[in-house]
Order: sequence, then structure tokens, then C-alpha cells
Amino acid sequence: MDSFEWNKVAGAVLGAVLFVLGTRVVAETLFHVEPLEKQAYVVEGVEEEGAAAAPAAPVEEPLPDFAAAIPAADLAAGEAAAAKCAACHVWAAGAAPTIGPNLHNVVGRAKASTAGFDYSPAMHAKGGDWSYDELFRFLKAPPAYVPGTKMLFAGVPRAQERIDIIAFLRMQADAPAALPPPRPAEAAAPAEGAPAEGAPPEGAAPAEGAAAPAPAEAAPAPAAH
Repeated sequence: MDSFEWNKVAGAVLGAVLFVLGTRVVAETLFHVEPLEKQAYVVEGVEEEGAAAAPAAPVEEPLPDFAAAIPAADLAAGEAAAAKCAACHVWAAGAAPTIGPNLHNVVGRAKASTAGFDYSPAMHAKGGDWSYDELFRFLKAPPAYVPGTKMLFAGVPRAQERIDIIAFLRMQADAPAALPPPRPAEAAAPAEGAPAEGAPPEGAAPAEGAAAPAPAEAAPAPAAH
């Protein structure tokens, strides 16, 4: 094939490319499509691009009624569970602290109050007493409840196991700490059909000075056929 034939082939290819490009430019000019501001079809469960998910609020663990939970606790299970505490603590009366403070008389005593133990500044700043509520929350995750504490124990996630441990530690004392008063039960919702608070019972006469209810409009008599 001579150069003349090659020139014809190259010209044909170039012409085809120019034709396609020109057709595209003309089509975009004649049929201009505006971009959508929002997806026309939203798939449930798929977040829109750029939408930030709202952080879920942490759920606070409800506290048990220790007035009932501590007497019902399993002391043997609490002693077995407290074995994991024995790596750092003792609870014998008068024993010197080891890695952690002595836990004798711990239930009800002030935080950071064991003589001869170097508490962290975070524990000193926490303040307050080791009440049943405080021990229950602290034992779940010590580093999370008192950030900066020297106690690096991960914690006891199971609520009943913590109750058993607290009940066992309560007995490791000169005299067991007093139980807290029972927690008040939540007010029960009125039963379905019960009158609202302050409303007179059904059939009762209206109070003196109260307007009598308007009589119901009588239904029209059926027409005779």
C-alpha cells in the first residue's frame, strides 16, 4: 500500500473521530441536563453522602435495689469472684497494703483513705465514700469510672457478679456496713379505663359550682314507612 492509500485511511479515521466529537458537542448543547441536587431515589439504610450520623447517647446502667440485692447475694460466689482481686488486694484486718489498698472495711469508707497507700491524684479528686452505688459502678470498669486511676483491672461486666463481690467484701469488716433504704418503686401507670387524676368517678354528681355537662343531642326518630 502506497503513501496515498495510507493518507486516505488516516483521513478517514480522523474524520470519524471529529464527527463523534462534534456530535457529542451538538447533543450536549441541544439537550443540556441540569445535575440533581438530591438523589431522586433514596435507598433505605444507606446514608446520604456527607450526612454525619448522630452519635448514640450512652445508656446508663440501672442501679439495683441493694436493700434487697445484698441479702439475696451468693457470698460463696462473691468470694470465688473476689479471688481475681486477691492479686492486688488483701482484706484481712490490719494487713499492710500490697499493690492495691487493703479492702477491709471498704464498704462505706471514704475513698483514698487507707493509711500507707499512695493513691493516684485521680482517686483523691474523685472524693466521696465507697457506697454500694459507687462500688457497683467502679467495679464494672475502674479505668473508665475513674480515669487516671492506678487500678488497671478491666472490670467485672456482669451485674450479679459485682453484687456478689460487694456482698462478700461487706462481710470483710469489723461490722458489716448498714444496708441502704429500699429504692422507691416507680409510680404505676393508671389502668386502662381508670379516671384521670382529679376527675370525678363515673356516675358521681358534679362538684358544687361546677357547670353541669351539656345534655347529648337526641337522635332523630326514624321515619315511618
